[in-house]
Amino acid sequence: MTDGTPHSGSAWAAWPLDREIVLARVINAPRDKVFEAWADPAQLPLWFGPKGLTIVTHELDLREGGIWRFDMVGENGVRFGNRMKFLAITRPLFIEVEHGADRDNDPGRFRMLVAFDEQSDGKTVLTLRQLHPSRAQRDATIGFGAVEFGNQTLDKLAEHLSPAAE
Repeated sequence: MTDGTPHSGSAWAAWPLDREIVLARVINAPRDKVFEAWADPAQLPLWFGPKGLTIVTHELDLREGGIWRFDMVGENGVRFGNRMKFLAITRPLFIEVEHGADRDNDPGRFRMLVAFDEQSDGKTVLTLRQLHPSRAQRDATIGFGAVEFGNQTLDKLAEHLSPAAE
């Protein structure tokens, strides 16, 4: 991939728009720094996930074909097992993953593309696209709170990268 776009063989080219959730955020940090927050195994668990949840990593191999197995742990101790498989990583443009529960053949897994767009003012527009296998699954995910939880995750990323956090 030399042109900075997801590979043409991926599901992105023909995926129906009624199956996706799209979130975007302007992050007050340069693209390389924002990308590293996603691609650095030491940083990713520090900010990933909705407010009130902490990340407990079981395995993290952050490369194409690698896996991140982790629990999101609520304040009440409830654990939500997750697994991401890294499908494509093109520095510093995008990361494509398959995300679902931490079990083989999870019917609820979806694809996610995180794109990093460098702006002339030194900020980065981050676009996160989730592509679900059916409209019904997308609708259920929205009903569960995916948009709010996704926005909380992006808030935590912005806070992690803020100059005050350094």
